[in-house]
Amino acid sequence: MNSDQTNVFTVCESDIRVVLSDFGIETGPLLIQELQRSHYEKNDPTTREVRLIVKVDIGNGRSFVIRFKNETNAPIETIEAQSRFAALLYAQGIETPQNYLSNGSYARKYSINGYNVTATVEDFKAGELHIVDEETAEKTGELLARMHEIAERNDWHVKSPVLFDPLADNDLFSYDGFIKHEAYLRTVDEPLFIKIVREHSILDQAVRSFETEPRYAVQGDISDCNLYRTEDGRIGIFDFNWCGDNNLFYDAVMQAIFESTLMDYPEEMGENRERLILTAFLRGYRRIRPFTEEQNAVFPSLHALVSAFEYGDMVSKKQSLAKAVESRDPVATRQWMVTIYRREQVLLPMPI
Repeated sequence: MNSDQTNVFTVCESDIRVVLSDFGIETGPLLIQELQRSHYEKNDPTTREVRLIVKVDIGNGRSFVIRFKNETNAPIETIEAQSRFAALLYAQGIETPQNYLSNGSYARKYSINGYNVTATVEDFKAGELHIVDEETAEKTGELLARMHEIAERNDWHVKSPVLFDPLADNDLFSYDGFIKHEAYLRTVDEPLFIKIVREHSILDQAVRSFETEPRYAVQGDISDCNLYRTEDGRIGIFDFNWCGDNNLFYDAVMQAIFESTLMDYPEEMGENRERLILTAFLRGYRRIRPFTEEQNAVFPSLHALVSAFEYGDMVSKKQSLAKAVESRDPVATRQWMVTIYRREQVLLPMPI
């Protein structure tokens, strides 16, 4: 667990032993394995931000996951609320790791090696998924629907932002990544730019039909690396790091698109993979929570928004719109504008 870097958060066996004891686990660790670390110190050598996840084996087939965090967007109150939602799901039959309490709380503060961190403890679950096929997608859709049912039925809330809110900054699409280049885009093709903006306004207005509808707690990041399969074939979920409040229709569609576009898939699925996964996910979801007519009607607009202004295409890919604009390449820039406008026109109906 040690590192030759001078400013890296580390924990030792005695630290782990204290944490386990505080959460009611008196058997000491036999093996400590680092599962995930965020290297905040690479960008700021003086930082005290931390995200470290370790697996602790104590023997007799028992293993736990301890999450150590000190992040600006995750105060202990948020971590506690996220953990309580996970505990609610566990108590009502969702396949998810059991969280452990320390003096009535799921999150506890520690000072370790000069770092102030919040720790949580949960059971370790084997069977982590890395590839999504149609069966997995359908079962994941069912799982999400059951989680939504529990959140709505219990009027449960976690007041924190989520990754997939279409009305805010999100990890799927970015209209801001397009409109920030307005000055240059107008010089390339002003009439086309105006058409794109007009179409975006139409799509956005349709999606905002549910802007004032209630929001409930969601796990917020259903992905292959946050899913696992039990020995009897059920799909489970862990990692509530992005748990927050969202409109449940928005969450369902955005998670479905996410799972159908940004995961790893069997090679044999071929070019129609995205449609197959999306259809399977939504089929599973609607088996538990059928969409309303209004939701079915809004789906094409939301899907078109995500497709037209897909985040990687706008911002992060090597051949993105942002790179074309930075290079002052009018040909590549106009081609992106044509692609965006074409995608805005494709109103995919709700898969049957």
